[in-house]
Amino acid sequence: MAGGSFATDSVAKERAQQYKGRVTLYVIITCIVAATGGSLFGYDIGISGGVTSMDDFLQKFFPDVYKQKMHAHENNYCKFNSQALAAFTSSLYIAGLVASLIASPVTRKYGRRMSIICGGMSFLVGSALNAAAANLVMLIIGRIMLGVGIGFGNQAVPLYLSEMAPTHLRGGLNMMFQVATTFGIFTANMVNYGTQNIKPWGWRLSLGLAAVPAILMTGGGICLPDTPNSLVNRGLTEKARKLLEKIRGTDDVDAEFQDMVDASELASSIKHPFRNILEKRYRPELVMAIFMPTFQILTGINSILFYAPVLFQTMGFGRTASLYSSALTGGVLASSTFISIATVDRLGRRPLLISGGIQMITCQVIVAIILGVKFGDNRELSKGFSILVVVVICLFVLAFGWSWGPLGWTVPSEIFPLEIRSAGQSITVSVNLLFTFIIAQAFLSLLCSFKFGIFLFFAAWITIMTLFVSVFLPETKGIPIEEMTFMWRRHWFWKRVLPAAA
Repeated sequence: MAGGSFATDSVAKERAQQYKGRVTLYVIITCIVAATGGSLFGYDIGISGGVTSMDDFLQKFFPDVYKQKMHAHENNYCKFNSQALAAFTSSLYIAGLVASLIASPVTRKYGRRMSIICGGMSFLVGSALNAAAANLVMLIIGRIMLGVGIGFGNQAVPLYLSEMAPTHLRGGLNMMFQVATTFGIFTANMVNYGTQNIKPWGWRLSLGLAAVPAILMTGGGICLPDTPNSLVNRGLTEKARKLLEKIRGTDDVDAEFQDMVDASELASSIKHPFRNILEKRYRPELVMAIFMPTFQILTGINSILFYAPVLFQTMGFGRTASLYSSALTGGVLASSTFISIATVDRLGRRPLLISGGIQMITCQVIVAIILGVKFGDNRELSKGFSILVVVVICLFVLAFGWSWGPLGWTVPSEIFPLEIRSAGQSITVSVNLLFTFIIAQAFLSLLCSFKFGIFLFFAAWITIMTLFVSVFLPETKGIPIEEMTFMWRRHWFWKRVLPAAA
């Protein structure tokens, strides 16, 4: 029987003011090592767009797209339109979606660390298959293995970081995942820039080097301890207490440890977390688990990062210039995440999400206007307007990098009570990968159909998500992860939705 009969909160009372401890070197090192899992996701996002713009790769696997690219002058927006090419990029994300659901019981039963190791090993296999691919089938199978790795990694790593970090620095340390993701994107762009002139196997090197972050993630998972929350939940309370004292740098961890024990007692009564998360008492968490990752993808950022070289070539940039421009946007994204790390635990989550949304809307509209007026069939942008487009896209990426980029992962990973935490994170990852798949598969066709209107399409969604945050997302800054349930009961809207606490 599921634990649906319980109507109590995860912890009996708020003890946040009694939490003791400091930021220890040990917890910082473990968070940095764990966060390398984000580099898998980032490296794949960055590498895919560059590889799909390389002539040698297109000639071997997508000869029709190569011919279309060479001869399509009648419509600049449609020269790369191919569902097969889009499937190469997006197949990974369907595999990741399925894998993230499988990862939930693994993470819950065997710990966050085990999922990190499984993800790293799968990604390693996928990188080897892609580098050695002799045909399209082998290439797609490699992509599927990469997707399994990303599904496990994205499910476990944000949870690991949220549970290891002290409350007052949870936002900043959790964002190490996004730092690793953006560093992976930037590294991939640099790799593509270096391998584009290695004929005819430069693309193999680009895809094969995905083994590096996979090795880092697997090795890190082997060396890392599991989180105290996970250890308590699996009955290893003494070991959990010792680890908590070690990562907090003090023996006085009674309040925080008791919160973990209380949460674990309820969690142990929940036999079917995916069923329980549908209950009304978890409605705010479920809504955020669905809408936060959906909105993160509907900013349009993945389209720009996936297809940056293709997008810039569409706008008339040469092959080398397009890869250079996409490397620039990758560098901006990597550096912008540090803005969020420095401010998220001082300013809070809401101000960053709202201000970032406003800046992204402005940038999308400006790009749409420039392309609508100055670019079209058989026309290329002038050098001046080309530079302006790159600058505005970089400003868009900058805003995403300190708002929806890191916080799209941070907020969902910190709001779930322990009894539904693995299930909730699986839903977050699954929704993220589902919409990543949809946008990746549809973007080239949307670009062909909407032309410059594609940027207005994403601007409209950013407007909706900015309003959503303003109205429905309470501030989570400084609230212990096991006491988030009290936060929802204080919110003007959610307190009307939630059933009365026992």
